[in-house]
Amino acid sequence: MLELASSPIGAPLGEACTGFGTDGIRGQVGSLITPLLALQVGYWCGRVLPAERPVLIGMDSRNSGPMLAAALTAGLTAAGREVWNLGLCPTPAVPGTIRRVGAAGGLMVSASHNPPGDNGIKVFGPAGDKIDRTLQAAIEAGLRGDEAATIQTTGLSGPHGCGPAHQREDLLENYREALIASVAGRRLDGCRIVLDLCWGSATACGAEVFQALGADLTVLHGEPDGQRINVSCGSTHLEALRQAVLHSGAQMGFAFDGDADRMMAVDGKGRVVDGDQVLYLWGGELLESGDLPGRLLVATVMSNLGFERAWQARGGLLQRTDVGDQHVHAAMAASGAGLGGEQSGHILSAQHGMSGDGLLTALQVATLIHNGTGSLADWMEASFEPYPQALVNVTVPDRSRRQQWQRCDPLRQAVEQAETAMAGSGRVLVRASGTEPLLRVMVEAAEQQAVDHWSSHLAELAAAHLNRA
Repeated sequence: MLELASSPIGAPLGEACTGFGTDGIRGQVGSLITPLLALQVGYWCGRVLPAERPVLIGMDSRNSGPMLAAALTAGLTAAGREVWNLGLCPTPAVPGTIRRVGAAGGLMVSASHNPPGDNGIKVFGPAGDKIDRTLQAAIEAGLRGDEAATIQTTGLSGPHGCGPAHQREDLLENYREALIASVAGRRLDGCRIVLDLCWGSATACGAEVFQALGADLTVLHGEPDGQRINVSCGSTHLEALRQAVLHSGAQMGFAFDGDADRMMAVDGKGRVVDGDQVLYLWGGELLESGDLPGRLLVATVMSNLGFERAWQARGGLLQRTDVGDQHVHAAMAASGAGLGGEQSGHILSAQHGMSGDGLLTALQVATLIHNGTGSLADWMEASFEPYPQALVNVTVPDRSRRQQWQRCDPLRQAVEQAETAMAGSGRVLVRASGTEPLLRVMVEAAEQQAVDHWSSHLAELAAAHLNRA
């Protein structure tokens, strides 16, 4: 008789697989992201999230999505939870639906802007927010096999039976309706717009909502394709969008990342409109109408110094946070700010639920422009002049060296030298990526020469000293 070894669902996975980064758990499928990990994450989320209500699961278009969603479903139902699977959807559809139906929480299977071979898991709580550090720590403790620590943190009880699972793609209709309602009756009749849907989550409803408002659309990469998601397209590769806008004579174009929680735009002249520009322009509209609490915007340490100084010159206030939309969210909630976001295109609006939503942001920008005077190009003419900025990504596989780069004396001393040399006319930011094995070196200054010199010098030092055997 074949004997099978017992391996309980709550068995530990080890330290390498249990860390939440700045945006959930993310990595290469088959090495870091595996069905076993998803099974365990589902189980411990089921133990930690509030009881007696369903847990939602959504996913982007990656080929590994159905596999991981199935494993998460198995883990959640093994913890006695009822699961509602939304299928292909933008990430913001998950927190929005959590709030709308009163769910216990939700999980999104996506690696955002990462390549097709990666995937990840984002976890949301009952308020539709990304779970806080306490719940993250409780889940991580369970993944490590430390059930006692999880129980101590949450006071949870054991699982009760096996929960049911249901397909609930019908719930996405409410998300589509909420997007259309967000523009308060403004329309896009006759407005020529190009959308780059990135072969990803935005294909679920992106073209549909723009067409419902009357836009004259050109759609790029408009079908879900798990092998091509984010490949030379979307918010991190704007050239295809730019060329389409210029060729078609469109007024504007919008590109989304793989899970459609962020957006980058191009105006009719082919100029890039990033998250800083959106904050400055949309924030300016709210400022003029008296709808911006405290005249305050929230941005991250990556936002351009030119944006900060131009906003202050308009009488506005700017609060900076660490990188990550959860930090922006926390600062907005604490300060009462109405608008915040990241240079990369995550924009959060308190009026619209505080979820980073690329489609919602694009609709707001498009309808404000089309129903106002002028064009997005005119809007850009009234915007700020960004300081020259360079961001260099240095591959540093060793996690401890990457996260503790300040211990590298040559690099730390060079950063101090750069800051002294720029003497208030620029800044340096070095940080470990929370989602990839990269050290990000950012330099911005009033003069391009200083940016080029210090960004290359610091990147070379980082590569040489942090990757030594």
